[in-house]
Amino acid sequence: MAKGKQAKSTSCCDTCSNYVYDEEYEYYTCEMNLDEDEMGKFMTDSFYNCPYYQLDDEYAIVRKQN
Repeated sequence: MAKGKQAKSTSCCDTCSNYVYDEEYEYYTCEMNLDEDEMGKFMTDSFYNCPYYQLDDEYAIVRKQN
């Protein structure tokens, strides 16, 4: 890694259940209806603390049942 460059941290979008792969366009998109400001932040990868974030945890229901 070059001096002064840091590894990019995983954004919350990567683990969000609203962030899905679009097979038609062959890239990931957010399924939420974002307004213009939110979309700008999403496109520049600066959309932190998203109000629509939902952890993509398929085992959450199982843990509640136990």
